[in-house]
Amino acid sequence: MDSNTPLAACTNAWSPPVADRLAAGATDSSVPVRVVFLGGLGEIGRNCMAIEQGAADDPDRTVVLIDCGLMFPDANMHGIDLILPDFTYLRENANRIQALVLTHGHEDHVGAIQYLLRDHDGIGDLRDDPLPIYGAALTLGLARNRIEEAGLLPKTDMRKVADGASVEIGPLLVEFIPVTHSVPHAHAIAVHTAQGVVLHSGDYKIDLTPVDHRRTDLARIGQLAKSPGIRLLMADSTNAEEAGYSPSETSVGTVLQGLFASQRDRRIVTASFASHLHRIQQIATAAIAEGRFIATLGLSMKKNVKLGRELKVLDIPESSLIDIDDIDKYEPGKVCIISTGSQGEPMSALGLMARGENKWLKLGEHDTVVLSSHAIPGNEGNVNAVIDGLLRMGAEVVHSGVLDVHATGHAQADEIKTYLSIVNPEWYVPIHGEYRHMVANARLGELMGVPHDRVILCEDGDVLELTKKELRPVGRVPSGYLYVDGIVGDVGQGVLRDRQKLAEEGVVVVVVTVDIQTGKVLVGPEIITRGWVYAPEAEDLLDEACDAVADAVESALGKGVRDVEALERDVRRAAGKFVSERTKRRPMIVPVVMEA
Repeated sequence: MDSNTPLAACTNAWSPPVADRLAAGATDSSVPVRVVFLGGLGEIGRNCMAIEQGAADDPDRTVVLIDCGLMFPDANMHGIDLILPDFTYLRENANRIQALVLTHGHEDHVGAIQYLLRDHDGIGDLRDDPLPIYGAALTLGLARNRIEEAGLLPKTDMRKVADGASVEIGPLLVEFIPVTHSVPHAHAIAVHTAQGVVLHSGDYKIDLTPVDHRRTDLARIGQLAKSPGIRLLMADSTNAEEAGYSPSETSVGTVLQGLFASQRDRRIVTASFASHLHRIQQIATAAIAEGRFIATLGLSMKKNVKLGRELKVLDIPESSLIDIDDIDKYEPGKVCIISTGSQGEPMSALGLMARGENKWLKLGEHDTVVLSSHAIPGNEGNVNAVIDGLLRMGAEVVHSGVLDVHATGHAQADEIKTYLSIVNPEWYVPIHGEYRHMVANARLGELMGVPHDRVILCEDGDVLELTKKELRPVGRVPSGYLYVDGIVGDVGQGVLRDRQKLAEEGVVVVVVTVDIQTGKVLVGPEIITRGWVYAPEAEDLLDEACDAVADAVESALGKGVRDVEALERDVRRAAGKFVSERTKRRPMIVPVVMEA
């Protein structure tokens, strides 16, 4: 299939052999099936796993990936842009990977694909053919944007699937079951293997009144559960600690309509995930009902709105759209801006607005800003800083702590229990969430009748093997963080530790020039510091530090030490001792000993 075809269609019809396999279960107790967890367990993001069929030592075994997402850094990961799964295991099995199957289009599930396809750190130069990627049209469209930007589209073979479609990938039959989530056209993935059905829930909620009327297909899941039965369920844990049921997405639309009606003389700026097209639709519907024109702000928002309209996921008339350059031509009460930046990203459109640096929009007392989202764990500080900035600009700010302008896309505890009661799995593995979320999900599994010894808590890197008799751990694969800092793979834990130390304690550079032949100090010591003390206000302290270092160097030279590295160790030891004793601080000490 031509890899440059925008979205190659995959048939939704089951051929007779496929139908027979679905009916019979196509099991073969002699062939093991393994699940390899590469990310997404014990964390929010980096969702990536492989399902394999065939003996571990079989060079022709089938490997199918489910999702390949990224994770955003926390506050201690100084300078890091993104965090990816470790691709070591995938590089080792590059030509065994039959396909990548996508559950939905969120960055934590598709955002790492372009890095997977790269030549240096990914599998791009290791495969003999383009990588087949299966997903809904919208999912592929959202993933395609970044792949195309990276110039890697020729390394893919994108294959569009419809709701309920089943595709044969090697000996596996992969079924796409509709689920409701905060991005349209999400799927659960049922993999019909030699060991029975393995069900990946995807990110889901049981929304009975979704915006697009596309509900989680509990009927099909129940049908699979009844016959042939579900041997292994791997299910989303994100909201397992939250009691009750998640609110319907349409409830947000009702709140937005009331909000827009109450702000008729004010310009409204809304911020949401650019992929949350149902939320964007509800914002647009509320705005148009009040006679407002809509402008998008932020490149990803502009692209996704265009994609959503092309795929008929968004119903926004062309006559209601205006260019962001033209917003000043309209009265404030006639304008609604839909912007990126709901997570407080410093360089996002909303982040720039909060600092008064957005070139298209200057906020003031006649503006209302609506943050129609929740902060991703770790982003709370950034979001709060943006809210403070918006308020300082004079704008009124509405967020989920003020009005119900957001609804989660993940199932809460009672929904998970409902799901488990329908699936009735033989084995249960919680996935997708921090470890505490997975523990809560495991307890829900036991509460709903899954035996304690058949609920397995895993971590990134674990490998499980499913056989006729059991599901058991059989080893581990590399699963550490791959950091993106400008380019991939140039930052490790050592660099991060250094950055954290620099950020918290500062740095002290000690420079001294010696004559190795005569054993004399010729120049210095000179101390340069950043983040330890402010040099112009601490001259006496710095002079004392220089004297302490000078004494140590002269003592070492007097004892016959002539090795530069040994002298640097003495400099570091003397400077570190002085700094610790006098200031109770532990900055990074960088000794520089130069030979004359």
